[in-house]
Amino acid sequence: MLKTRMKRVADRGDHAVRRLAEIETSIVNLSNEDLLDLADIFKTDPRPPIGNMASLEMARRNISL
Repeated sequence: MLKTRMKRVADRGDHAVRRLAEIETSIVNLSNEDLLDLADIFKTDPRPPIGNMASLEMARRNISL
């Protein structure tokens, strides 16, 4: 029983990591205009994680709001 539960928890963590990687890839694949729109939506303070991802990608591309 414990092994099954531990495996389920580990699988859930693996799924979360894969999903986060998909989200990061989606942000990287956005056009500049869409990336700016996303960053504008999530520019609140404190900035949520998706806003941080968008800001990092904007810095990498050397673009700003």
